[in-house]
Amino acid sequence: MAVLDITGDGFSLDGQPFRIVSGGLHYFRVHPAQWSDRLRKARLMGLNTIDTYIPWNLHERRPGTFDFGGILDLAAFLDAAAAEGLHVLLRPGPYICGEWEGGGLPSWLLADPDLALRSTDPAFLQAVEAYLDAIMPIVLPRLGTRGGPVIAVQVENEYGAYGSDTAYMERLYEALTSRGIDVPFFTSDQPNDLADGALPGVLATANFGGKVTASLAALRAQQPTGPLMCAEFWNGWFDYWGGTHAQRSAEDAGAALEEMLQAGASVNFYMFHGGTNFGFTNGANDKGTYRATVTSYDYDSPLDEAGDPTEKYRRFRSIIGKYETVPDEEVPEPGEKLAPVSVALTGRAALFSEASLASLGVAQNSETPLTMELLGQDFGFVLYETRLPAAGPATLTFDEIGDRAQVFVDGQPVGVLERERHEHVLSFLVPRADAQLRVLVENQGRVNYGQKLADRKGLIGAVHLDGAPLTGWTSRPLPLDDLTGLAYAELDGPAVGPGFHRGTFDLDRCADTYLHLPGWTKGVAWINGFNLGRYWSRGPQGSLYVPGPVLRAGTNELVVLELHGARAAAAELRPVPDLGPTEL
Repeated sequence: MAVLDITGDGFSLDGQPFRIVSGGLHYFRVHPAQWSDRLRKARLMGLNTIDTYIPWNLHERRPGTFDFGGILDLAAFLDAAAAEGLHVLLRPGPYICGEWEGGGLPSWLLADPDLALRSTDPAFLQAVEAYLDAIMPIVLPRLGTRGGPVIAVQVENEYGAYGSDTAYMERLYEALTSRGIDVPFFTSDQPNDLADGALPGVLATANFGGKVTASLAALRAQQPTGPLMCAEFWNGWFDYWGGTHAQRSAEDAGAALEEMLQAGASVNFYMFHGGTNFGFTNGANDKGTYRATVTSYDYDSPLDEAGDPTEKYRRFRSIIGKYETVPDEEVPEPGEKLAPVSVALTGRAALFSEASLASLGVAQNSETPLTMELLGQDFGFVLYETRLPAAGPATLTFDEIGDRAQVFVDGQPVGVLERERHEHVLSFLVPRADAQLRVLVENQGRVNYGQKLADRKGLIGAVHLDGAPLTGWTSRPLPLDDLTGLAYAELDGPAVGPGFHRGTFDLDRCADTYLHLPGWTKGVAWINGFNLGRYWSRGPQGSLYVPGPVLRAGTNELVVLELHGARAAAAELRPVPDLGPTEL
């Protein structure tokens, strides 16, 4: 049993003074076969605790249907932490931010136009309580009070940056305690938001990356007694498409860490190991301009995306060793990487072929386009189709696009409209009456922070043709979570339009590697059916991390959905990543 208590000036664990030295490690961003390796490296850096969110939106992708298997096996992850001798700070949300799609809130909540997120709206709270009921059989037996690793649980997440409804926070606290959670609770907010996010009687912690003395002073002003803790020490940062690769020097981050430990504060590194936004799980920000987070969540962390210790790891370990006991073991060497492999992608399945579309989703008829949420879809694309009544010049106007629309007339591309660029209007020539209009819309990631969390996807609102409403649509969800029905043919000449490209490669052993797609434009890649995530020539990210456990000895399959075009139907596996430039 490991019982954490809050004292007048710190923490105690089983009656002994205790400083939390923790690091963020999200099980859902790391292949489960690699959890133990990452946890061991956390302990070797001097951490005594790890911190993880729980992503409600992945565990309950459809209302009432829960998934706790594979990369979502929360129980196995918590048990692996315990086996490594690590405690756990558990952050179940319901909102988690984390640069994660929708901040972890399920997209199906948005099918109700009247539901108010992160509030005492009965519809929202009813959904939250059903989610908590589902995770309690996993969480309760793993609490520190029952011999498990979970020593503290967070209530909501940075609520002070969103609202100040104490009644909402109280309802969440009651929902957690009434279900049997009896370890200490905490809230976490940025220093300027502490008052709005605080919950009376619950430990407040602060999130910051610098200005350590001032930030801790703001926490002490809000909370005159009790532990000082930075629940998110931002030792790195995330990247977004079209930006640069964020970096923070080990020297600068180390100085902030030392200042914090000298002050007697507890700390949680955000992140210790960032991992990867596999599939379509990246979030986005919109503070006037939409910015989607990239696939990599390397975060310039002490442990990089492939789980290798960095200079920051070694510096942090040395600093922690001045204040706490660090294991007397060597810093692990970088993991093995594959030698370079070239992959020819000679098979192709056109996205717009009748066979491909029939295997990927069922179209629904409606007068106006249906959003992703009304289609019961969370991730991927939606294909909208209708007919254009007359030939000649035409102007299409969209009320709202979430988030990127490729427009085709009789199979020919006529333009791209991007939310990021505030684009709504497209003009082109219609070749004939009754021409087919197709609009392929990509959900590039729901907003995960701020006031725009109700981020619906697809075509939202009306579409006008030359000022008149355009009606008579079909809306086809393309979640792309099952590609087994695709039929590939050998390439015969250049590929035109969006399509799936397939190739195979043989391996005699498996190890981590990075997929590089030089000359490709934008799309998604899978290896052996595992969705590695999105790529985009816009950068900064120029490669996709491939966990070794995704590969197999023998023949492997690579599938790439390219939305535009590629210079050559070939890809490369290389032993080094390309996370992009650090300045423009």
